[in-house]
Amino acid sequence: MKYLLNRILSFLKTLQSKIAFYPSLFAILGFLLAFTMMYLEKRGVSKYLMDSFPSLVVNNGDTALTILSACITGLISMMVFSFSMVMVLLNQASTNYSPRLLPGLISDKRHQIILGTYLATILYCIFIAVSIQPSGEKYQVPGFAVLIGIIFTVICIWAFIYFIHNISQSIQINNILDGIYHTAKKRLNKLIESEKTEAEFPSTDNWIVYNTKKSGYFQNVSLNYLVDICEQHDTQLEIIPVKGIFVLEDTPVFRCRKELEESTVDQILSNFIFSRGELVEDNYVLAFKQITEIIVKAMSPGINDPGTALNGIDYLTELFGLRMQKNDESYIIRDNSAYLKLSAVSFDELLYNVMASIRTYCKHDIILVQKLGEMLIYLNNKPAQSDSYHNSVIEAAETLFNDAGRELINKTDRKVLEAYGEKFNLKLQIS
Repeated sequence: MKYLLNRILSFLKTLQSKIAFYPSLFAILGFLLAFTMMYLEKRGVSKYLMDSFPSLVVNNGDTALTILSACITGLISMMVFSFSMVMVLLNQASTNYSPRLLPGLISDKRHQIILGTYLATILYCIFIAVSIQPSGEKYQVPGFAVLIGIIFTVICIWAFIYFIHNISQSIQINNILDGIYHTAKKRLNKLIESEKTEAEFPSTDNWIVYNTKKSGYFQNVSLNYLVDICEQHDTQLEIIPVKGIFVLEDTPVFRCRKELEESTVDQILSNFIFSRGELVEDNYVLAFKQITEIIVKAMSPGINDPGTALNGIDYLTELFGLRMQKNDESYIIRDNSAYLKLSAVSFDELLYNVMASIRTYCKHDIILVQKLGEMLIYLNNKPAQSDSYHNSVIEAAETLFNDAGRELINKTDRKVLEAYGEKFNLKLQIS
């Protein structure tokens, strides 16, 4: 039962990130509502309203058809325009910033719900229009259903205004960076909170290794179900791959303290969620990648936008400061017992990969080098979970200033670099 539930939850989580999920769901609701209103019309709901509130009910078939036709035509135009705006947003984000931003923008529930509202109203109005008999008696016109269609159309107009406002905000790089930052911050805080309990975990060098039966990006894993399996079989597991990496078929994915039956192995593997895309909600490291790619693209010769690069470094500074409060190794604990060991990208590796990408395009710009220097000074003075974190920061600073020194030949710029080097007690090789 848990296996089936886990598969369903995994499928729904993947499905929710698709741009057509909520529009399709709302379309089904609009279809069902139309037939519900047809049933109520047969029960005489319009006749009752016509007697009680005649001003609210359309009692002429031609008028009702005209109103519904106008609503359908207008809503289709709005929906086409809205979809076009979404495509423009995705194209601009991919071209100017980073293709990695697309999964997060596509999964924006606000856009999906608005588009779904349009689609549901269009389908509702179409089926209500089909049910109208213009030549019949007054009560045969679904007046109440037409009134509901008019109300839904007004709601769609309000949603369209909100959509224009929201899309104009979403396309701005400051809001994109802010959204990435807050999502990653929320994820990091959750991980840091879960590490407050100390855990003892044995060495896994001699444990039995099990391989995956599928390939894809390792997106997430159902930790609660794995802990349940560990309790049931009195064992412990180590998750080998790091979230976000591409796992090839028949490569190691977990180690176990004892040998397991094939059915149990299949049950454990079912809790690993693979996909062809990534989301920051599941993997905070992706936020570092996205912001780094935005900085690199902003400093490329084709775009040359140092202001965006400076903003990106500010967000990286805060995220790195938060990452320094997290251990490189994570454990899942239940009832004071550690059952799972999770692999994670170390702080040293994360900082090196980010700085290596940025140095290529920023080492020739003294303003950006200064900004990166301020970031490294801030990190070096910030308390950390391990002293090795500060050693990584000093090493990154030495590499940055030496590379910049080879690019910058102006004496004033070199003095600035030497001043930053003194703050780290470094003797730079830039002469």
